[in-house]
Amino acid sequence: MGIVEDRLDVWERRLGVLANLIPYCALLLPTLISVLAVPEPAERRLVTLVVVAGAFCWMMWWHTLHPAWRQRSGLMLVFFAGILVFYAVLGLRDPMYGFYSFAGYVYAIDCLRGRLKFVGVLLNALIASASLYGGLPPADPLAILVYGVITLFIVTVAMTFTLLGFITSEQSRRRKEMVVEMAAMMEENAGLHAQLLIQAREAGVLDERQRLAGEIHDTLAQGLTGIITQLQAVDEPSRRVDTALRLARENLAEARRSVHALRPPPLEDANLPDALAEVAAGWTDQTGVPAAVATTGAARPLHPEVEVALLRTAQEALSNVAKHASAKRVGLTLSYMEDVVTLDVRDDGAGFDPGDRTAGYGLVGMRQRVSRLAGSLAVESEPGGGTAVSASVPAIPAEVTR
Repeated sequence: MGIVEDRLDVWERRLGVLANLIPYCALLLPTLISVLAVPEPAERRLVTLVVVAGAFCWMMWWHTLHPAWRQRSGLMLVFFAGILVFYAVLGLRDPMYGFYSFAGYVYAIDCLRGRLKFVGVLLNALIASASLYGGLPPADPLAILVYGVITLFIVTVAMTFTLLGFITSEQSRRRKEMVVEMAAMMEENAGLHAQLLIQAREAGVLDERQRLAGEIHDTLAQGLTGIITQLQAVDEPSRRVDTALRLARENLAEARRSVHALRPPPLEDANLPDALAEVAAGWTDQTGVPAAVATTGAARPLHPEVEVALLRTAQEALSNVAKHASAKRVGLTLSYMEDVVTLDVRDDGAGFDPGDRTAGYGLVGMRQRVSRLAGSLAVESEPGGGTAVSASVPAIPAEVTR
């Protein structure tokens, strides 16, 4: 549909250029024929050429050289009145200048507004009738009848085609306005959808977050604090003790951040691709398994809820790999598309049966996390064939706020 509309726009521009050339051709063609083929006195021909030159300059100055004037109805009335005067003078001097009637039709349709468009076409058609007949008819019933038939025919044809052109133009204008309005409505609806999505998600999890925050503070955070205290009291700390102490401190910081609903540390000073790279690098240091991160599409800031959901999904997927997969390598791919952003985590580990209901809470938690953002989570795996986890969520831009 878009290709068809583009082609129609191209043809519309071409026809617009042609319409601007028609008046000049309609003026110069009878002039050339008259000079080359019609004998007449030099004085009469000179007057005709002067009028032709005046009409040419009138069109050039008022219409061609000042296209902005076409939007000023007062100036266009003056311009069209001049066209009718030039046409009346030329048409009544020589019926050959009946060709110039096309200029009057073109300018009436292009420059006049509303009902004045039809008034201009009518006046131009009346002049065309007089020009074709050779002037006004004598006081003879037969001559008047012939003149009336000619006038009726020319006026009917001119008004019919003008009305058809007007209807077609109005339909085209309304269709374009509808397309623009629909595009604006779709863009507005997309923003409203994203806004409502965020509001619904935040309203739905607020109570649960407060409940979990209390439990984390009373149990997990205090337990980690106790572990840190015990590890610090070890007389001969080893590398494993140092690692455990570091992990306990990091998890305590994460617990406190969860209590206060803060962004994960990797996202505080970095974009999502860099945060994923930092998480993957830290996971590799802990497990010794290489984890590569790739980004496709144009990376752009997303709403914090979206970035947090994808980062947490990556962390949970890597945690599952470390616990269960015995993988030799892991790949993370972040794909930015127009409407969605997708995170794929693949490993070459032991795999499992996705239909097994005894699967751990990790997959359930990831699925719930992305579903709260109207996203989806797909898991592909089989025993011995590795695992692929794919999370897709709407690409809600960062500027959408409540």
